[in-house]
Amino acid sequence: MSREQGITAKKFENFSEWYTQVIQKADLADYTDVSGVIVFKPRIYSVWEKVQDFFNKEIKKLGVKNAYFPLFIPEKLLTKESEHVEGFTPEVAWVTQGGNTKLTERLAIRPTSETIIYDSYSKWIRSYNDLPLKINQWCNVVRWEFKHAVPFLRTREFLWQEGHTVFATKEEAEEEVLEILHLYEKLFKELYAVPLLLGKKTELEKFPGAEYTLSIESFLPNGKIAQAGTSHYLGQHFSKPFNIKFKDKDEQEKYVHQNSWGTSTRGLGVMIAIHSDDNGLILPPAVAENKIVIIPILFDDSKEKVLKVAKELMKELKSFDPIIDDDASKRPGWKFAQYELIGIPLRIEIGPKDLEKNSVMITRRDTREKISSSLKELPNKIESILKQMQKDLYEKALENLNNSIIKTDNYNDLKNAKDKLYLVDFCLEKSCEEKLKEETGLKSINIPLKQKKFTNEKCLRCGNKATAQVYFGKTY
Repeated sequence: MSREQGITAKKFENFSEWYTQVIQKADLADYTDVSGVIVFKPRIYSVWEKVQDFFNKEIKKLGVKNAYFPLFIPEKLLTKESEHVEGFTPEVAWVTQGGNTKLTERLAIRPTSETIIYDSYSKWIRSYNDLPLKINQWCNVVRWEFKHAVPFLRTREFLWQEGHTVFATKEEAEEEVLEILHLYEKLFKELYAVPLLLGKKTELEKFPGAEYTLSIESFLPNGKIAQAGTSHYLGQHFSKPFNIKFKDKDEQEKYVHQNSWGTSTRGLGVMIAIHSDDNGLILPPAVAENKIVIIPILFDDSKEKVLKVAKELMKELKSFDPIIDDDASKRPGWKFAQYELIGIPLRIEIGPKDLEKNSVMITRRDTREKISSSLKELPNKIESILKQMQKDLYEKALENLNNSIIKTDNYNDLKNAKDKLYLVDFCLEKSCEEKLKEETGLKSINIPLKQKKFTNEKCLRCGNKATAQVYFGKTY
């Protein structure tokens, strides 16, 4: 493989160019003529399918069922909850004409589905026997307002799941909000091998129309934080304008309590950015469609024997979805670089000398460590290496995250912020946060779930009494 075919930018010198090259050269996405709208190619869409499989199994244990709601939302529904619509108005794409006919009412292309789903819920819920109602949908959404698109991390159209659940009591709803947050944590750890910051959004940054928002946040190698998912307690903000009521056991009509929660294909971008290196894509084994590539080392006098064993290995290792590259027109070195570029977790090399020893050479994509294994031990060896690789990727990312957190009581550190994450004592006042954002260019990320005990600490910015530790940083 020539240098031009491989990654030419360095991750820690020019992150933006490096990330773009990984996306393109690992054959993950394609651009379209619409800015901010990309094609998800099979190599990366297969990862999203694994996320869907994992998440569906988990939410169905909680009694959540999948459904689908329309893409088009009438304007009268979108505007029913004032705080919600105000928060989304700049991002909404509108349909005003169908064919040659101008529509009598504008239709929003789904930026999120609370309003259209809750219109249905108002018809479905009548009694306490109808509760809890737990529905999730997998769909696309469109959010138009931003300047610079970044594949997966920031696009106008993206894929996600959005759960919308309804409960008789606040206590039931709040229990689920936290439960879903920890489910997202599990998903990102066990599939993406990505550690997260779990916390509560400030009033300034919470979801429009929520009582409060819990979030999972990821720290990327360029020093920016990407919100990876949210779980919102909506309270009765939507049940009242949408008239979602039920007759309780005491024969009294009551408004329901609601949650909404979602994670998106942004997680794919987070995974790519955190793990990949200057040789290309690194995929955690848990999400890799093909966990192994078998590369026979071919010479004229031993070609048939080597190919025979390689094909036998294909059958023996089928649970790892292996691929074999027996193209004799390309040199082994070119193949090694190619499969590193596209992120196959393990490479197995087998040649005539290996046959003499009844062994193969295994190479890990992440560390490029070479490990010899006998043919007899190979399936168990592969299983063990893949588990270790998944664990190592997570622990390396966790170490990088922890090393990037700066605890400070000096406001100048925020004014002269580097590509780090800042944990500070803060007053949580909206006006103070707005001024901090204006003066430093940093946004609040979230309020960690685990807090220290506060006594007489002062807010980093205004000097008034601090009430919580808060993460601040640069965001997508």
